[in-house]
Amino acid sequence: MIPAIAVPIVLGAFWTILAVCVLSLFCFREFARATGFFREKLMNVLVVLGIIALSLASVDHWYRLFMALTPIVIVVIAAVSTSLDRPKGYIQRVGMASLSFLFFGTCLGHIGYMANDEYYRSLLLLLVFSVQMNDIFGYIVGKSLGGPKLAPQTSPNKTISGSLGAIVLTTLLVFGISGLIFRDGPMSNSGLRLVLGLLISIAGQLGDLTVAAIKRDAGVEDTGTWIPGQGGVLDRANSLLLSAPAMFHYLSYFLVINADDAIRTFTSR
Repeated sequence: MIPAIAVPIVLGAFWTILAVCVLSLFCFREFARATGFFREKLMNVLVVLGIIALSLASVDHWYRLFMALTPIVIVVIAAVSTSLDRPKGYIQRVGMASLSFLFFGTCLGHIGYMANDEYYRSLLLLLVFSVQMNDIFGYIVGKSLGGPKLAPQTSPNKTISGSLGAIVLTTLLVFGISGLIFRDGPMSNSGLRLVLGLLISIAGQLGDLTVAAIKRDAGVEDTGTWIPGQGGVLDRANSLLLSAPAMFHYLSYFLVINADDAIRTFTSR
């Protein structure tokens, strides 16, 4: 997994955005197959086109278009589904397509857009490393201490002790690493870096539980078989679904991520 994550980041922003686009499409593919949504061919096409459009907006560093595409694509999904004159299953079609695009287009797309920042390598490596360690911390602490289950119907192996242990350890990890990244400016503040660690840990766990709930509802053990012993791509990327947008907007609030000052690739100002 390390080369697959690190190589595009090292190669450059374009390759990072392309890799995120491919990741998003693979995650959507696994979601669609696990839930049976792949049967709705037209809705699948709209979701794929939406993901590609978000990636192009990221390459173009067009922040307003990137943010506008989410409501635009959802409106298009609803409108196209209405035009089919198939009221039976309408809510399910539109709901599944919208949820798919929100998770695998918008949420994961924030990772790609983050590549437009001058220090994107440090930011993305911090995000990816911390969410993976968040899972490991939760597993180790949970196995060591045991105790009551966190969400026994959704994810029977997760414990409250593991969740709290992951929050504490991941927060400290992010606090330490971010101190090396943010040597000055607003995010050099200790309190803000602690909050960043909390956000990444809690959002990462919620993303994991979200995919677990989807799998339980769909009646599948894993979303795929791409990674031996680990399941599918979505099983490994689930912690990024909510932590990526949480980190992006938290940092953007303090003007750390360069969201508006880019020279566009395809379009002029």
